[in-house]
Amino acid sequence: VRDKVAHQVNRSGFHSCRLYLKYGEFEETVHHFEKECKNKGKVVPKPRGDNPTFQFVPLEVRDCDPHAQKLEFYLHVHFTIFPLKIHLGRHVPDFEVRITHFKHYLETRGAALSQTTEFLPYYALPFVPNPVVHPSFRDLFQESWIPERKRELEKFLTVTLTVSDTPRLLSLYQLQLQLAEAEKRTSSYMRRFNKMQADHHNLIGVTAELVDSLEATVSGKMISPEYLQSVCVRLFSSQLRQSAAQSIDFTRPGTASSLLRASIVPQRPKEVPLLPSLDYDKLKRDLLGGSDRLKALLLQALCWRLTRSLQGEQRDTVLQAYVSNDLLDCHSTRQKPVLLLMRSKNEMVRQYMARLINAFASLAEGRVYLSQVPSLLRLLIESIRTEEKDSVSRENVLGALQKLSLRRSQQSAMIEDGLIDWLVDELQDSDCLSDYTLEYAVALLMNLCLRTRGKRKCAENPKYVLKVLTDLLGHENHEIRPYVNGTLYSILCIHAVREEAKEMSMEEILHCYSKEENPELNRQIEFIIKQLNSEEGPESDDEEEDDDDEEDAIETDLDKEEVLQLQPRELSGETLLTTEYLGIMTNMATRVKRRSAAPLGRSVDEPLQRPVTPISHRNTHIMQVVHTHTHTHILYTYNMEQCVLD
Repeated sequence: VRDKVAHQVNRSGFHSCRLYLKYGEFEETVHHFEKECKNKGKVVPKPRGDNPTFQFVPLEVRDCDPHAQKLEFYLHVHFTIFPLKIHLGRHVPDFEVRITHFKHYLETRGAALSQTTEFLPYYALPFVPNPVVHPSFRDLFQESWIPERKRELEKFLTVTLTVSDTPRLLSLYQLQLQLAEAEKRTSSYMRRFNKMQADHHNLIGVTAELVDSLEATVSGKMISPEYLQSVCVRLFSSQLRQSAAQSIDFTRPGTASSLLRASIVPQRPKEVPLLPSLDYDKLKRDLLGGSDRLKALLLQALCWRLTRSLQGEQRDTVLQAYVSNDLLDCHSTRQKPVLLLMRSKNEMVRQYMARLINAFASLAEGRVYLSQVPSLLRLLIESIRTEEKDSVSRENVLGALQKLSLRRSQQSAMIEDGLIDWLVDELQDSDCLSDYTLEYAVALLMNLCLRTRGKRKCAENPKYVLKVLTDLLGHENHEIRPYVNGTLYSILCIHAVREEAKEMSMEEILHCYSKEENPELNRQIEFIIKQLNSEEGPESDDEEEDDDDEEDAIETDLDKEEVLQLQPRELSGETLLTTEYLGIMTNMATRVKRRSAAPLGRSVDEPLQRPVTPISHRNTHIMQVVHTHTHTHILYTYNMEQCVLD
């Protein structure tokens, strides 16, 4: 059966290609295509009729439309009695089979019409020996009965079915474009929602402070500048790691603002149970010696355990268990560690291995663990150069590399392995890249160009690098602009790059893009132009310590495009792990030491000058804007003769 299905799928694919070529009027190509298919024994089925699109009445119409139900009933009647019409009422052996089918229809789909007066007599048809002479069925054998049913059917199909000449291949491509656009809109709406939610909390907090101040003035109390400063610091500065609710002092009694504060008081967190311990020795044995399908299912389950666990102690415990049990064999001396699954011949295994590594790299402690394996970077860079463009595997490998580039030791190794040249070549044809690949590739390039060696690498071919970067400034995906600006700002500190930029009139190009209505990006461009016209820029950065102070952030779409479909009676995810690989005390409720919030390090107006990941940059960007505008407001307040809240 599987072979027959595969054969039918191949035939359908060849047929779709032929229809697409015919639709595009590639007549000669169609001729050569059919000739080569014939030579290779590939059968291309011919289209039935003039219309290449085969259509059917949707099931919901057949189930819910009374007219469709009526027509379907009469069609069953017609094909049941048709042999009797042909043989003029004589006994026909085939009639018994048709009556049996009709009886089955009456007991299943036709049962819904058994209470309808019009159809009620036909439920006796299977029990009538000779319907031709029976008075109840005399109309069925009139010459006018079939033409009437045919006219009704044609009229119904004309109204119900919409004819399209568009080839199926083109329709599928259009659907894929619509899906990609819908995912892009969803991501945009999620970012807007998160921003609105943060703004809402900020507004409630500010309103509470205003109510406090008004109550104080009514009772004759003066509001000092020091109090205003403490309010602003409490409201905004600490928000880089805490919500607005947590940063406000809720212990101040007797104010009407307590109602406002209460609206954003965080719920007391529920007790989150730790996930069951696993037998990691058995897991690793099956990851190395099991079938390719089992390997893929295990890697998927392990990845889900990390990405779908609740942020906080539950996820920390999962990560600590993975690291302490050396899940990826980072410290193993065996010849074939788990990491070598990145070289598996099975694409599904490589894909889910890449997903798991990307999930590790999304967490600070996970990056520490991965960075202890020198061979990992070589595996990832080898994979990113050999995997198909924009495959899920390559996207996850790129995401992992970008997150690992937060660490200076990993940056140095990537620069040494020529990753900058590869990134520039990939970005040269940016329109062919997915949004994820584009964003993470540009962000990775920026992180590498923050290093002196990275800047000098770009200076080896400055014209080509600058051409690629200026083209990216005009890309429709505006999420990449901060990373493009950061890269330009970094490499323009090199004299050779500045000279090449002046040769190609870089300042005029930048002025063209600064006309857009985005004040923040416009100010970043002003900084870049200032760097372009400077005499010398700071180059040395290699004495700084290896800092990785980005927050833990796993992309919400890390588990998207799941391609591993379960077979009957097959286990997956947490069910697979807890059924087949339950262990004893391999999970230790160890609190992972939280890193303190990274300093802002720059105004929001300046280009990025420290390594970031796209997800963490989006999460902190709003808070940076709030911090900057609050600082400006405090300075303005100090210059007031009377302290008034505006």
